[in-house]
Amino acid sequence: MPALVECVPNFSEGRRPEIVDAIIAAALTEPGVILLDKEMDADHNRCVVTFVGAPDRVSPAVFNAVRKAAELIDMRTHRGEHPRMGATDVIPFVPISGITLAECATLARQLGQRIGNELGIPVFYYEAAASRPDRENLADVRRGEYEGLRDVMGSDPSRQPDAGPPQINLKSGATAVGARMPLIAFNCYLATNRTSIAKSVANAIRFASGGLRYCKALGFEIKDRGCVQVSMNLVNYEKTPIFRVFDMINAEAQRWGTYVTSSEIVGLTPAQSLYDVAAHFLRLERFSSEQVLEEKLRKSIETQARSSGWIAFADSVASSSPAPGGGTVSAAAGSLAAALTAMVCRLTIGKKKYVEVQAEMESVLTEAEGLRAKLTGLADTDAAAFDRLMAARKLPKDTESEIAARNKAIDEATRYAAQVPLEVMRASQRVGELAEVCATKGNVNAVSDAGVAAQMANSAMIGAGLNVQINLAGFPDEAYRNNTLGETRELLERAAGLTERVMRTVHARIDSPQ
Repeated sequence: MPALVECVPNFSEGRRPEIVDAIIAAALTEPGVILLDKEMDADHNRCVVTFVGAPDRVSPAVFNAVRKAAELIDMRTHRGEHPRMGATDVIPFVPISGITLAECATLARQLGQRIGNELGIPVFYYEAAASRPDRENLADVRRGEYEGLRDVMGSDPSRQPDAGPPQINLKSGATAVGARMPLIAFNCYLATNRTSIAKSVANAIRFASGGLRYCKALGFEIKDRGCVQVSMNLVNYEKTPIFRVFDMINAEAQRWGTYVTSSEIVGLTPAQSLYDVAAHFLRLERFSSEQVLEEKLRKSIETQARSSGWIAFADSVASSSPAPGGGTVSAAAGSLAAALTAMVCRLTIGKKKYVEVQAEMESVLTEAEGLRAKLTGLADTDAAAFDRLMAARKLPKDTESEIAARNKAIDEATRYAAQVPLEVMRASQRVGELAEVCATKGNVNAVSDAGVAAQMANSAMIGAGLNVQINLAGFPDEAYRNNTLGETRELLERAAGLTERVMRTVHARIDSPQ
């Protein structure tokens, strides 16, 4: 399954739908990003938006949203019930599939640096992206809110941001960017109407009062049901699972002469969190998600789809149609090179032997996954560019105006047809550089894979270079042709030297593994 990340930015605007819509529209200008949810609260004057997509798509999409929020929201006049410190108040990245929490933390820091550098907004990292222990908790980061931070930033060293200017941005405030596991909103109802009992139970189980590490809890009265509720956010269901929370609430409730009548999950929850509950209460031995019928079917269907996809792609290339052709295959080769690079990173991260290079491998992994998605997209773009050029050549040419329009369309389509493989070369060149890092510092047991990645990246560049050349053959704009072909030659020369260097490293580590 491809890398998929969820991002849930919170904006300090819950009363003007047109402002929120403009912010969301700015994010959705980035292709491949899906809007899952939008919740506005007028009393809190806050909006929570949920996006999902590939990491290299979601991050720039959210940056676009932050930039638009900075234009449209003025914290100097903002009022609302919810704690807040910025126009874009908080940005959590959440791993969904094919990406780790550590990779999301790297993604958060990269976005934070961009927000600080380009928008002049101070950024604090929190939870898994935190730069120090006292900033893991968002409440601690946001202490004092906008007004408090405004008054102390620049003079209090403890409130120095992790990125961006040292003083608060008067209009946009400050932003917290972090990474966390999927949050589960879990509530338990108690067989009593005494709010004090719910608050006592919540106090016993929440981490801030000495309870469970990844549990945040409050006690409320539910008048419509004539009972009370312990309302929770579980911010890491793997380390504080639902079953442990439930057991502890029931035990604490019994101390007060009551019990849990029912519980509920609000919104979405990862399937694994419920599998863990079943395994715990049923005392299942050696249980795994592979035993769940629907999971087994889903994985089988995905495997079959991937296999069918490769077969279909190969059949398309082998057909008499000129597209997809060498340009598409070159982009696909670059994408596979990036995939192999990512694999070597994952086989290195978390190993004690390679702890000194873990941070670097995490960064390489994030970039490799972004390049993989980009090159996969370029494979489709290359075929579309060819079709565009063919369509331009079929335009009518019976009159002078038609000839002029046709010539202009051919010129534009030719430039585009050359730029796509050139972009494949640029991206594949970077993949080769990342493969070199993996060959030099990655897990020695996967060094051959790093070598294959470098070779595939080089092949992608050679193939894409041929497409640049053939698309520009006879192109009338001599300056453009010469500049583009000049860059193509430079990239190929660099790639040849890089590949040779990587292969020397690979052979040396194979012969003398350490």
